[in-house]
Amino acid sequence: MTQKQALTISERAAERVKEIMASRDAGYLRVGVKKGGCAGMEYVMDYVAEPDPLDEVVKDRDVTIVIDATSLLFLLGCEIDWEVTPISSRFVFRNPNETDACGCGESVTLVPAQPA
Repeated sequence: MTQKQALTISERAAERVKEIMASRDAGYLRVGVKKGGCAGMEYVMDYVAEPDPLDEVVKDRDVTIVIDATSLLFLLGCEIDWEVTPISSRFVFRNPNETDACGCGESVTLVPAQPA
């Protein structure tokens, strides 16, 4: 039985991450969630040289993503995408664990993933 990846990244997002990582000489994309915003939680992204010992490591589309251990259950099944509109460009998280979002889109309400 093959284990499903914790999260995935779209082709558009992967290309953008590779561009940014090359300019910063970083090896890994770190993603997670933190408390904040009017809906309770915010997605966070950073570029790091090495994963922490407890990080979950995911490889998708030639990008190595690390998820901090405290965020893993909130991000299971999530897809990171790169969205370009006439007035903005940004990373977006398509997350099945998201139950609500604030009006401005900066914060979300998340529940931990439940075992299948």
